Amino acid sequence: MIDLYTTSTPNGWKASITLEELGMTYEVHAIDLLKGEQKQDAFLKINPNGRIPAIVDRDEDNFAVFESGAIMIYLAEKAGRLLPSDRRGRSKVIQWLMFQMGGIGPMMGQANVFFRYFPEKIQPAIDRYQNESRRLFEVLDRRLGESEWLADDFSIADIANWSWVRTHEWSGVSVDGLDHLQRWLGVMKERPACQRGAIIPMRVPNLEKDTEGAAAFAKNASTLVQR
Repeated sequence: MIDLYTTSTPNGWKASITLEELGMTYEVHAIDLLKGEQKQDAFLKINPNGRIPAIVDRDEDNFAVFESGAIMIYLAEKAGRLLPSDRRGRSKVIQWLMFQMGGIGPMMGQANVFFRYFPEKIQPAIDRYQNESRRLFEVLDRRLGESEWLADDFSIADIANWSWVRTHEWSGVSVDGLDHLQRWLGVMKERPACQRGAIIPMRVPNLEKDTEGAAAFAKNASTLVQR
């Protein structure tokens, strides 16, 4: 049994979708970021960095794992799926996983901050992070023009990148003209495990269509960003 400590964010979805794809039994512990539950001593014993997601593997003497990419690797290795065992295949998956963790996630995250959350609109910063996110999308598009999946076969690399790229509208980044990326986004969206994992611990409303919901979401996020 896996205990999953999470919130409805791209990094949180990386863990919940992986668990769903692997068919693992897990219990969800929703962390309220606005109440600062991620900074409480009980959670810091699991993740000293005070961020979600984190897991505790009850079957391994309550072994704790933090950092979303590390969680994905741990779960894939535990199940023997979504991460090849051969050196080259494993390397391909980890390369694209690191691409998300070092590029897609940080750039889209900063685009969110300056485009949605920061009280002052600093256009050069907005342009910088939106343009770099778009450039990274183009890298994904080229790769997906060569292969159905990022690392040949479906893997944790696809889950990690999709969890972020699916929110591109919130970051203000277009996918127009990126046909291969759009094809992949559509295929990923139709996977039942992706659908289930993307509503853990709760379903996020379509913020592009819900003006009031978007404003409330941005206000709450702004509070967290400035802490």
